[in-house]
Amino acid sequence: MKAVSRQIARALSQLGPRFLPFADAATRDLPLGRLLRLSLFQLSVGMSIVLLTGTLNRVMIVELGLSAALVALMVALPVLFAPFRVLIGHRSDTHRSALGWRRVPYIWIGTLMQFGGLAFMPFALLLMSTGGEMGPEWAGPAAAALAFFLTGAGLHTTQTAGLALATDLAPEDKRPRVVALLYTMLLVGMLISALTLGALLIDFSEMKLIQVIQGAAVVTFLVNCLALWKQEARNPARTSKNAPRQPFKEAWRNYMSQSHAMRFLVVVGLGTAGFQMQDILLEPYGGEILGLSVSATTTLTALLAGGTLASLAFAAWWLSRGGNPYRLSALGALIGIGAFTAVILAAPMDSALLFRIGATCIGFGTGFFAVGTLIAAMSRENGGQSGIALGAWGAVQATALGLGIILGGVIRDIVNAMTSRELLGPSLTGPEIGYAVVYHIEIVLLFATLIAIGPLVRSKGVSREQSSSRFGMADFPG
Repeated sequence: MKAVSRQIARALSQLGPRFLPFADAATRDLPLGRLLRLSLFQLSVGMSIVLLTGTLNRVMIVELGLSAALVALMVALPVLFAPFRVLIGHRSDTHRSALGWRRVPYIWIGTLMQFGGLAFMPFALLLMSTGGEMGPEWAGPAAAALAFFLTGAGLHTTQTAGLALATDLAPEDKRPRVVALLYTMLLVGMLISALTLGALLIDFSEMKLIQVIQGAAVVTFLVNCLALWKQEARNPARTSKNAPRQPFKEAWRNYMSQSHAMRFLVVVGLGTAGFQMQDILLEPYGGEILGLSVSATTTLTALLAGGTLASLAFAAWWLSRGGNPYRLSALGALIGIGAFTAVILAAPMDSALLFRIGATCIGFGTGFFAVGTLIAAMSRENGGQSGIALGAWGAVQATALGLGIILGGVIRDIVNAMTSRELLGPSLTGPEIGYAVVYHIEIVLLFATLIAIGPLVRSKGVSREQSSSRFGMADFPG
């Protein structure tokens, strides 16, 4: 393990800062190789996200013929665990352990849940595909729901504790850029996973899908173990039972007492929902409306991740020159409005190219918004409580994502049921109408995000030079 770890670290470090956004986060005590090895847990998280919100939702809706509302409910089940990210972050801040670890136990527990959910998922899909022949009809959906929940809860736990560990290891002035580098690695994981899954599933079959999912479970376990190897130093005095512990209520009250804390969380929620309601609809939209294959729609996730990854290069340039993270988030919302407009127009124009351009721009907008709010969240870290700061950001983001996914699927089904009965008029009867309504709602949410984010430019999280400038539509970078 040690030799493999050293070789991977050396290979990763040879990429050099020129090719990695936020690579200047490395220091002498936290070299780039070690930092990139730690970030490998984000690769497993990205792979799980691609499976849950990309490949599996398309298969269940199109190949298995399940309703979008049921699939949306399954994909969004991890939202039930999302609010606990704040508690997980706080518990990892104040963990009691004779071994002297704070973050490692939570990353390990999250890894086991991810592995268990992915390992169990193929059998749940087999049971669901039989239509009740191998047991009661409710058994398949119930088993799939359990698998989705375990995988989602695992990735939430792993990501929260992992980001907090990276924050602990980095110097204070480098912490925002370290976390941003980890977000970059999440996108790399999504991009690699989407391309790999798309290539493996060109000749789609149920057996091949089962092999892919079980392989992902094994890769998750191995990658996370490698990421954790000798990262957190043991300090029994810090995790002693006699060490003072701040109660969760007090820690949360201190966090919320910061300037514009509630407005910031509202912005995160609105913007995340605005970008993510399409999460389970974009691939079915490409398959049902534009006639794209399973492989072609799976690569849409690669376009999304690739667009987001490319946006980080600009984000690195902008923030390294004192750019305002809130303006960066607002720019992302503005790009998202144009991207969803392109996706809507792809159906009447029957243009797969316009659809792919829109999907890529959704990735650009998502990258700007997510990195901007993530760096702003890190500026709200108080007294070494990085876990609760990241937990609050992650909890609101994941909750908004889950609720957005549920609403997106339900709204599409309701609208399509109405159009099939011509309740919306004879001109609105096609299957694309349900998708278009969801995309229009997302545009409205992104406009609401732009309205809410304005006052944050003058908050404590930005520099005096930045806060002295006016914020308007004409002031966006570029």
